[in-house]
Amino acid sequence: MASKKKNGKSKADSKKVNEEILNEPVKEEAEEMTEEVKEETAAEEVISEAPETEEASPKEEKKTKEQEKIEELEDRVKRQLAEFENFRKRTDKEKEQMFETGAKSVLEKILPVVDNFERGLSNIKPEEESDPHVEGMRMIYKQLMTELEKLEVKPIEAVGCEFNPDYHNAIMQVASEEYESGFVAQELQKGYMYRDSVLRHSMVAVVP
Repeated sequence: MASKKKNGKSKADSKKVNEEILNEPVKEEAEEMTEEVKEETAAEEVISEAPETEEASPKEEKKTKEQEKIEELEDRVKRQLAEFENFRKRTDKEKEQMFETGAKSVLEKILPVVDNFERGLSNIKPEEESDPHVEGMRMIYKQLMTELEKLEVKPIEAVGCEFNPDYHNAIMQVASEEYESGFVAQELQKGYMYRDSVLRHSMVAVVP
């Protein structure tokens, strides 16, 4: 009876061992499949966590193109404004130069009138000083010179000054005990400046 139980137990153990041997490959395969599933799941999580690349929508692209067009137009307007400003400055300068040329031309024609007034006043005799005509000439001459001064016309200093070809025109030499050599001793015709330019050179006599 004991032998029979022993044989039954041996058979059960053998069956168990056989099942374990047969189930071993299945178990390994199941474990391998489990690992693969875990790896795939981890890969999917990594992909899902990666930041998605944002693609510009058609609306945003249109907005960018419109902004570029606006900037281009603004740049064009700025360039045109700068060109207009340069044109305005150039035109103003040309107008000023034309005015200066015209003014000098008119003033040059007035200077002989001033010369005649001065010659006439210099030849007045002492007894004629109270004559109304003489007084009238003096008043007109004074008014004329006042207006010329307002126009920035002023006489050039000559007598007693060192000769300067920029302002003086020497037409003769004279001996002088009062002035040194190279200085203006006489003024034969008065010269005038208009602002910063010579309107007419002084005609002078210079000490040699």
